[in-house]
Amino acid sequence: ERYSYICPDIAKEFAKYDQEPSKWMKRYEGINAITQQPFGVDVGYERFLGPEIFFHPEFANPDFMVPISEIVDTCIQSCPIDVRRPLYKNIVLSGGSTMFRDFGRRLQRDIKRVVDARLKLSESLSGGRIKPKPIEVQVISHHMQRYAVWFGGSLLGSTPEFYQVCPTKAAYEEYGPSICRHNPVFGAMT
Repeated sequence: ERYSYICPDIAKEFAKYDQEPSKWMKRYEGINAITQQPFGVDVGYERFLGPEIFFHPEFANPDFMVPISEIVDTCIQSCPIDVRRPLYKNIVLSGGSTMFRDFGRRLQRDIKRVVDARLKLSESLSGGRIKPKPIEVQVISHHMQRYAVWFGGSLLGSTPEFYQVCPTKAAYEEYGPSICRHNPVFGAMT
């Protein structure tokens, strides 16, 4: 998260690195925690290609083709129609992987493109008779962003109701790890 960043245009980013490699290639040095020996790592394209997996998952695995922006859009579209606009205006980042520089900006831009394309299609399907009201998309960062997932889990774990939905040690020993594939709160997890 500290050394990588999200780029707005991957083709332009490659061109930038190819034109002046010495300006963009970075060397990071540290001490190995186990051997206590110093080490150095030269990082180039990886600075922007690593986080790009959120927006182009097919780079890592061709079985995964849906970018995070489309996943967020699909989740919001699955909600009742009367709550969609407020949800688009309140997309909250949480977890360490969202800490990459410009992650929120890129996610907001990509979701806005998906939403605008849907509105444009809706207008064209109506023959131009219906002009949809624009949808505001806002991705929000907050001071607890890095630890929000842990913090939320901690809050859930501190409630008395949590222990009513947790498998017991005896149930785990009887069914094994497969018991974790079903959750009474969220249903079956496959």
